[in-house]
Amino acid sequence: MGPPTRGEVEKRQVSSFVDGQRIYSSGGRAGQAYRVEFGAVRVYRVLASGRRQILAFYFGGNWFGLQTGDRHRETAEAIGVTGIKSVSLREDPCLWQGLLPAVLENFSSAQEHQLVIGRQSAIERVAAFLLEMSDRAGHSQSFELYMSRVDVADYLGLTIETVSRSLTKLKNKGIIKLRGARGIEIVQYRALQNLCL
Repeated sequence: MGPPTRGEVEKRQVSSFVDGQRIYSSGGRAGQAYRVEFGAVRVYRVLASGRRQILAFYFGGNWFGLQTGDRHRETAEAIGVTGIKSVSLREDPCLWQGLLPAVLENFSSAQEHQLVIGRQSAIERVAAFLLEMSDRAGHSQSFELYMSRVDVADYLGLTIETVSRSLTKLKNKGIIKLRGARGIEIVQYRALQNLCL
């Protein structure tokens, strides 16, 4: 069986969430697959230290919440106003087969995230993050970040101050331009790539 057809998903109502509203919580019953229709979602775990570690960001068209087991191991929240459609994997277990490409994409993204946070310096992590966001924006060199700098810090395992300093260093070197609170323009794409080698 193929993935849920566009028609099958389109028939479902879009559930709207406001900024910070939970879509599901760690420990909650699993069994749904979710697709971002508009807006963005952050998925995170709270570590034993109480610190939040963001595991992934999902944007329009991305599937998330796909896991084995009957309980969620992480929490998903809306970033800004976000629309979500969901399908029940319990009602039709064959949907898993159709969602295999999304599972593989999520696995690949998780591996990339490990490479990013495994980098030695903060500026390398921030550079890799900006390249990832550029890639997810269709390889655009000018894009808006959905998430706050606090979210970026929790995704990269850094403090917000370190993220801000790294962005300022990249700006001062002429590699990027900052446009407002969340606008990024990559001026020297190759230089940003070279920081990640």
